[in-house]
Amino acid sequence: MKTKIVITIGIAIMAIVLGIAIGSVYIPPGDVLRVIGHNVFRFNLPEHITDGRVAIVWNARLPRTLLAFCAGAALSVSGAVMQSVLRNPLASSYTLGVSSGASLGASLVIFLGVTLPVLSILTLPILGFAFGLGTILVVMVIARQLDIRMENHTIILTGMVFSLFINAITTLMFTLFRENAHRMLLWQMGSFSMRDWHTVYILAPVALVGVFIISRFKWELDVMTFGEEQSQTIGVNTKRVKLLLLIFAAALTGSTIAFVGVIGFVDLVAPHVVRKIFGSAHKYIIPMSAVVGGAFMVLADIAARTVTAPVELPVGAVTAIIGAPFFAYIYFNKRKESRV
Repeated sequence: MKTKIVITIGIAIMAIVLGIAIGSVYIPPGDVLRVIGHNVFRFNLPEHITDGRVAIVWNARLPRTLLAFCAGAALSVSGAVMQSVLRNPLASSYTLGVSSGASLGASLVIFLGVTLPVLSILTLPILGFAFGLGTILVVMVIARQLDIRMENHTIILTGMVFSLFINAITTLMFTLFRENAHRMLLWQMGSFSMRDWHTVYILAPVALVGVFIISRFKWELDVMTFGEEQSQTIGVNTKRVKLLLLIFAAALTGSTIAFVGVIGFVDLVAPHVVRKIFGSAHKYIIPMSAVVGGAFMVLADIAARTVTAPVELPVGAVTAIIGAPFFAYIYFNKRKESRV
């Protein structure tokens, strides 16, 4: 197991270095490490590394790559929690309407020009996060009214129905305010372009704290995979734990898409890959989902920047191209297993 962990972390570090090196101007990985060492530890730079290359590495590509890694880590851990809590391999924060709620909040900013009185520059991420988190809370309240036991299938169906309702409102706003439809469409597809260190300083601590808090529930997550009745017999308050974990997972997703837009399928692909490699113990699933998801997002961002250069693709389009067939594979494989 230690060997698998070391190899996975090594691959993630290589992905980060490649994310910084590859672009319109290729910078050798050795020079990337020298620039980072110069800015962090004040090491001397060789003469062939110009100030322009230092600016490219430190001010443009490094924050973008770190932001992609943090976003992928947060989304993947959120997906791992959703799949375990709801005991459904296709469950995610998007299934429960978090992305739809965040999109509605973004629509109010982009289409209607809504701004917060004091924090106007952070209006879009704040409302995106608030609406995304608020959606999961509304879903939980409705599910509780429909089913006092809050069975998993009730929560999933409620989330899907409420998500369709919110998407209908967002689509209506697209129709009424077409002049800003392009900007909204780009936000819904996700992007890391034009992001700087300020975004990293906000999202990185949020992702780190969220992953740490969720990892504290690793025992409860292990127990809940056996079913709610067995969990209650062992002594787990399933209603309380389920509510807390769903809120924490939604907060991770909401805070991420609030800054970088809606990027799907990462929270579906990474946890499944981790379970195949590391097994079902959540002491491995949670941290390694963060590592694998972060690396996957960095590689997706590299593809978005280079495949159709100089035109940049939305990152959400790249992850969808990879994730949609993966989703179909999981779905049909699950049906095949159920028949057997």
